[in-house]
Order: sequence, then structure tokens, then C-alpha cells
Amino acid sequence: MMGIILLGPPGAGKGTQAKKLTQAFAIPQISTGDMLRAAVKNGTALGTQAKAFMDAGGLVPDEVVIGIVKERLAEPDCGKGFILDGFPRTIPQAEALDRVTKELGKEIRFVLSLEVDQNDLMERLCGRRTCTGCGAMYHVKFNPPKAVGKCDKCGTALIQRDDDKEETIKNRLANYNKATAPLLDYYRNTGKIRSVMASGEIDAIYAGIVKILR
Repeated sequence: MMGIILLGPPGAGKGTQAKKLTQAFAIPQISTGDMLRAAVKNGTALGTQAKAFMDAGGLVPDEVVIGIVKERLAEPDCGKGFILDGFPRTIPQAEALDRVTKELGKEIRFVLSLEVDQNDLMERLCGRRTCTGCGAMYHVKFNPPKAVGKCDKCGTALIQRDDDKEETIKNRLANYNKATAPLLDYYRNTGKIRSVMASGEIDAIYAGIVKILR
């Protein structure tokens, strides 16, 4: 059973690498960020509660996130393993995850820490654009649309999400350094953590991760 945690600041490429690992190892990617954004878009009670924190660049309360993760890990497709992308973010969440995995008879085998220069992170995040129609993602530098401001797939306008704007990003990085970075020490004590230099080509970063896992 291969339980994997991807750690790293916003923009480190956790989601991108998780998708590649999902295809290679046939285990699901569990992104709390995607689940919370879906709840916000659907206007659920959970989404309304989470939106204020996400828009301000803050962390969503533990009781909201942990409940989502526990239900997801209990699904049948997590039988062979899973990839946690964006969770845990704090030591209390990590402790709660330890309890949850124990209750479910599962194990975290690897904790991968994706490390990126902060200037690179700002460039990656501020350049993101999202289609308001189909949800397709673009980047003004690294993956630009054919027509400026319009989605290649459906022609709908592209927007910069509130959580991709400069001031929000600065808040998110400050929150990460304050609350999430101590997780490195927490997991270092377990002997499961591995550092991954996550600047450069996506495929080269992925090759380094696969080498660690195999």
C-alpha cells in the first residue's frame, strides 16, 4: 500500500506531479484544494464557510478539511494507495491524519517535500488564468492561450482567481512558512521525508520523484 504525501508551498507543482503519479501507479490523487473549490462553486454550506478563508489566503479550519479527507480515504479506489496533495498543512492536521490512517488500516510510506525558489513561485502563481466556462487552466508565460484572454477549448473569458493575485499569494506563502513548514521537522522524525528540487522541467522533476518511490 503506497500512501504518499506531497508537501510544498503554493505553486510548487504538487498538483502537476500528483496527476503524473496517479497515472503511473494507478492510485488516486486527493486534492483538498480541488474539493474545497468545488464546494465554493456549488455554494454549499461548507463552500461558504471555506470561501472567506481561501479568498484571504488563509487556511481552511481543520474540522472542515479533515472530515473531507477521512471520507475520501475510505473509498474503495484508495485500497492500493493514495496521493495527498495539499494536506496536511499543519502539525495538528498531521496528527489527525495519523489517527485517521490508523483507523482505516492504511499507511503513509513517503512524504515528498517539493522545494522551489520564492521568486519562481510568485511568477508561477501570478501568471495563472482560469476559464470561467470549462475550468481549463492556463499561464500567461508557460501555457498561454492562443487568443489572449480566451479559452482555447470553449472560447470563454479567462480570469485570474482571487487566490492567484499577488497580495493573496504573499499571504498564502507567509501562512505556509509559519504553519506548514514545521511539518518538515514532524515528518523528518519519522524517517519518511524526501526532498525534491522542484525547479526546472516538469518531466525531470517527475523522474526524480519516481526514482525515490522505486
